[in-house]
Formats: sequence, structure tokens, C-alpha cells
Amino acid sequence: MRARRLVAVASVAVGLVALSGCRTEPGVAAYVGDTRVTEDRVTSILDEVRDGLSSQPATAGQADALLPARDQVVATLVLSDVCRELSADKGYQPQGQVTPEQVAQQTGLPADATYAKKVAEFYTCMSGLPAGEPAAPTAEDLATVIAAGRAAGAIPPDVKDADAASQLDGQQLRSALATRKVLADAIGGYDVSVNPRYRPLAFPLLSFKGDVPAVAVPLGEPGSSVTDVSTPEPETGESVPVIDPSAAPGA
Repeated sequence: MRARRLVAVASVAVGLVALSGCRTEPGVAAYVGDTRVTEDRVTSILDEVRDGLSSQPATAGQADALLPARDQVVATLVLSDVCRELSADKGYQPQGQVTPEQVAQQTGLPADATYAKKVAEFYTCMSGLPAGEPAAPTAEDLATVIAAGRAAGAIPPDVKDADAASQLDGQQLRSALATRKVLADAIGGYDVSVNPRYRPLAFPLLSFKGDVPAVAVPLGEPGSSVTDVSTPEPETGESVPVIDPSAAPGA
């Protein structure tokens, strides 16, 4: 999971639609329009990262722990292509710059690896997408976030759901929900498909400490609610707050 952390220029993600019946070509991990993300390409990227980690004294013994998951690589490649197409269509321009060196510093991955470069490209592109107006969470949204917080150990057992909700419902959560809606709506017109072997996937917008996502955009089959993916952390190091029971209203 550690390889999924990087300095956030914008907390954004793009949803993917389901694989259509005629797009099941062997050896293809995903499609973005007519563009194929092949399994061979994913394997090559992972092999390059593994070799780079093994050749560096500082990471030689941590290669397996730092190596990104295969589905993570697929998502990064797909989302990079989607963001590039969306930005070209809408005239969006990056508002920030993420470099491979920043990715390397945050993740421990080699800065000269293709994957680090693609991650940097992805977050740079995403910085130009509109975030939308902060959205008030629904009861379902809050229930999902609270459940994630309890799973992460961020919400003590003696803190009631109502008290947790009052602390969690803030600017970070509302901005993440707005971004999720903007991007989920925008991706509807793009012909994106993911191989069933990678379903269900989700890309996070906001997480509790410990790589437990609080808000995520599903990637894969429509309607998927799985969110077991970590999220970039803001440059300030903030994340969904850990609730201190002594500070909880009514505690």
C-alpha cells in the first residue's frame, strides 16, 4: 500500500465503465477508447520497478513491500489516458506540477522508472480538473465513512456514530464528495473498459491513516461500491481526522 502514497496536487479520480461483451481480447487489461493497456505492458512496468528497487541498497530488501499492486498499475495507466483525453476535450490545464522525484520521495520507488513517471503525469493532469462545489454528505455517505473510520481504528468504540459524523462532516469530506460526483458524471461519455480480472476496483479521494479509504470512486463495473484502495495524502499531511474521544461532542 505504501507505494500508493504520493504528494497530492488534486484529490481526483475517474470512474470506469464495465467491460463490454465484444471487448474481451486476450492479453488486454483495459481499454480507453481504441487504446489498449496490455498485460505485457503492465508486466514490463512492474518488472522495471522491481529491478530498480532491487538494485538500490536502500530498497533492495523492500522490493516486495514497495512494489505497486498490478491493479494499481492498470488503474494509473488508464486514468492517465482518460485524464489526458478529458483535458484535451475540455481545455483543462494543469494547476500544479508533480515530478517523478516527488513520487520517488513519497513512495520509495525509483524516480527513473516508467511507473513513477506515469504517476507524476497522472497527478499533474488531475490538478487541472474542476473540483466542483463542496457537497453535503448523505446519511449513506456518512455511514460509509464512519464504518471505514472504525475499521481503521480512527474512531474509538465509545464514540457514538452521531458524534463521529459531526466531526467528520467538514471541508475535506465535502470536497472529496464533490470531486467524486464531478468525475463520475464526466466519465460517462468515455469508452473505457476494464478486464474482469481487475474488478472490482476503486480509486480513493480521501483516506484515514493506515491506508483505509473514506471516499473513493469505483473503477470497473457500474454500481460497484468497493473502496479498498489507499489515497494520496495532502501536502499538509492532513487526512480524514482521527477522532479524540475527549474532544467529541457529548463525550
